[in-house]
Amino acid sequence: MRNNVVLIDFENVQPESLDRLTEDHFRIVVFVGAYQTKLPFDIVASLQKLGSRAEYVKISGSGSNALDFHIAYCIGAMSAVDPTAFFHIVSKDTGYDPLIQYLRTKKILADRVKDISEIPVVKSARTKSQEERVRFVIDKLAQQKAAKPGSVKTLTSSITSLFQKQLPDDEVAAVIAVMEKQGIISVAGTKVTYARASGA
Repeated sequence: MRNNVVLIDFENVQPESLDRLTEDHFRIVVFVGAYQTKLPFDIVASLQKLGSRAEYVKISGSGSNALDFHIAYCIGAMSAVDPTAFFHIVSKDTGYDPLIQYLRTKKILADRVKDISEIPVVKSARTKSQEERVRFVIDKLAQQKAAKPGSVKTLTSSITSLFQKQLPDDEVAAVIAVMEKQGIISVAGTKVTYARASGA
């Protein structure tokens, strides 16, 4: 499974726990502001359990975007070493979004989430029923700025990626079938179109 690098903007978001990020495919970097001098015990304890898969980065200097630039640099450096990794910025700051769009044009997998529970691989691990899977896919498609997958092949690939390649092919096909049955999409041959009111 690909590495999932979670970069936490601790000035902006302070997770209560990192217990959902204990699997071997997670790497965690907590970015701490220059004037932040205390971290919650639960966070520190969770990071210690991860050993070399977790680290802190203390921001040098201050400024409105100082932490943002540190995160941008780290993604650049890490993606050069591991170009297949998926980078998740945990922050409510929408200022990261242009960076994420740019990274995607360079084929670097990246997203921004407001909470650890929104990280696709974490969310998909909790998404068990077919109905929940379909809702998860619809929500993620609705968030896409770029054009939605226009063929069965690309839609299948997108859904497979959303579930970090953990969903079997027949279950991916079942999700597409349910979306078609519910009128969310229409499939004609290999082409896929989306209902305007579907949310996707």
